[in-house]
Amino acid sequence: MRFFSQRRHFGDLSEREVLALAISSEEDDARIYRCYAERLRADYPDTSRVFEGMAEEEDRHRQRLIALHEKRFGPTIPLIRREHVAGYHARRPVWLVETLGIERIRDEAAMMEKEAERFYHLAAQRASDAETRRLLGDLAAAEAAHRHVAGRLAEQHLDQDASAAEERTARRRFILTWVQPGVAGLMDGSVSTLAPIFATAFATQDTWTTFLVGLAASVGAGISMGFTEAASDDGQLSGRGSPVKRGLASGVMTTLGGLGHALPYLIPAFWIATSIAVLVVFVELWAIAWLQNRYMDTPFLRATFQVVLGGALVLAAGVLIGSG
Repeated sequence: MRFFSQRRHFGDLSEREVLALAISSEEDDARIYRCYAERLRADYPDTSRVFEGMAEEEDRHRQRLIALHEKRFGPTIPLIRREHVAGYHARRPVWLVETLGIERIRDEAAMMEKEAERFYHLAAQRASDAETRRLLGDLAAAEAAHRHVAGRLAEQHLDQDASAAEERTARRRFILTWVQPGVAGLMDGSVSTLAPIFATAFATQDTWTTFLVGLAASVGAGISMGFTEAASDDGQLSGRGSPVKRGLASGVMTTLGGLGHALPYLIPAFWIATSIAVLVVFVELWAIAWLQNRYMDTPFLRATFQVVLGGALVLAAGVLIGSG
């Protein structure tokens, strides 16, 4: 399903583009570590120095990559960044992570190094040049060492053991593969189908017709969201899991989100069905806001504003259009 995505896939990159991507990624990671170091300097000076050292190491990695690129391809480095590549590991905004304390910073740093290690292993396997393959393998080993350093921060400050770290990794993978696509699908299905369902309801006041429109809108949105999620990221680099699983989670939850307020129109009495549908919408929107806050780190007030207010506006638009 690569032809659905507007971004390049890792398997389609040339060796020059892989090196350019690695260079920009090392630069970004060094800047992130320096931000973490500054954030922790006052309360955790030892950990701050660890992050400073990790940033300096990322700088050295970048310099070695630039030297190799100049040797093989010349001084002009193509502009390619992680957001240009489907499935490439994304970095959370520093301002979002650093406000959540040292535990979250430590978890994010460990995940950053694990994702970078995976990238270098995959890149080394594709390299045809012996020197390039050796450098990428060395960088994979260096990132693995960094990951152990980040993991040891838990022992210094949080008194967490290895099993807890494994549980966090498993939980994060479960959230990335199932929960996040599911929540995104639930939100899309719940909100995007409001206008057509309620416009049809108030335009016809025919519960069966309204149900059929809601069913069609929900299933159509589910198929669309499922394919979009599956095509957006093959999971090879990001570690988000199988695109089929993510597409299934997104598609099913999108369909259920729409059906939630379509099913009440199986009740023949129009106003009873509409009252129940509005109540279902209210519950759906608040549940989505809670899920976004719980699993996607969206501040609750922002989630409420985006989901509840946005959904209410879409609902009102559908009612007004249908009543006109």
